Amino acid sequence: MYKTTYIRFQKVSGKQKVSANLYISKQLMKKLSGLRAIHSQSDCVGKLSSVGDALYAIGGKWKLRIIVALQGGGKRFNELQRTLAGISARVLSNELKELELNGFVKRRVYDQTPVVIEYELTPYCDTLEDVVEALSQWGFLHKDKIKKDIKREQRRKAG
Repeated sequence: MYKTTYIRFQKVSGKQKVSANLYISKQLMKKLSGLRAIHSQSDCVGKLSSVGDALYAIGGKWKLRIIVALQGGGKRFNELQRTLAGISARVLSNELKELELNGFVKRRVYDQTPVVIEYELTPYCDTLEDVVEALSQWGFLHKDKIKKDIKREQRRKAG
């Protein structure tokens, strides 16, 4: 059994008062205590703006996958396309252009016959290391949760 902390929330909205009781594990409480609460409308607007900027730069289905694929070193276009199963050449080309525009990817052209073009990460991309690691860990936990939920539902229906 987890040791728990009891928290009581109250929200007053107009004449209505809403209360909630919540029991949280000590482990989760430690994680929550490190988070900064949003206290004002301007803080909220600022965070929304920052998150919007981040999603513009690295959001979408392919951008972070391309960055992860390039973490092992530079790759040529076709090699990168083979690594990222399911991406079309057109989409890969557009995503690489956007990543280059935002300073995450560098396009290196080797002047030889035939011309060789290789894509590699810039040092600026290192700023995403914690973001990519956190998303990877969360993705693993989320997938595990979904699998457990499906198994629990199947057992409930069967028995």
